Amino acid sequence: MRLAVLCLLATAVLPRLCRAQAPVFEVTPVQSTIKFNVKASVPISGNFEKWDATLTFTSPDVTTGVLDVKIQAASVNTGSGMKDKKLKSQDFFDAENDPLITFQSTKIVQTGPVTFDVPGTFTIRGVSKPETLTLTVSGKGTGSGDIKGVMAFDRKDYGMTSGIPFIKIADRVEVDVDLKAKQVSGPRLVYKQ
Repeated sequence: MRLAVLCLLATAVLPRLCRAQAPVFEVTPVQSTIKFNVKASVPISGNFEKWDATLTFTSPDVTTGVLDVKIQAASVNTGSGMKDKKLKSQDFFDAENDPLITFQSTKIVQTGPVTFDVPGTFTIRGVSKPETLTLTVSGKGTGSGDIKGVMAFDRKDYGMTSGIPFIKIADRVEVDVDLKAKQVSGPRLVYKQ
């Protein structure tokens, strides 16, 4: 009987101990930004006001991280109501039918002391394709810092083939992320040197 109780206790406690060995980070949207820009005859750039990002790890090895970003497409803000309305429309984000723009990493590859390639699945307008976010981190080893990066994609690959009357728009869209992250529990991340 005692052995059965010990086994039950061990199975209840061990998963918690394993989880405690993985770093847990919190991304603060209030201090962070997700912006975009497209070269055009009339500049098109802006940011998203509503989004959420999580950064989770299965161990202290930095390459075990998963970055998951969910953006509310309707929260686009270019500073122009007319541009925002066009971007939310079926011609571009189709925010009514596909309210989320998402990126979920499939792996993290350390390319230098503080640089990373983060391949993942990018979804916009219900179309998913592989894309890579290139990141630089600051505050390495301190438990808090900035994660800055860029990802570029061809808008036509995602069905955004329309234009805007009298404005010439490039196909390449650049997304810039500036995430403030803080470690809330677990051991420090281990980077390769």
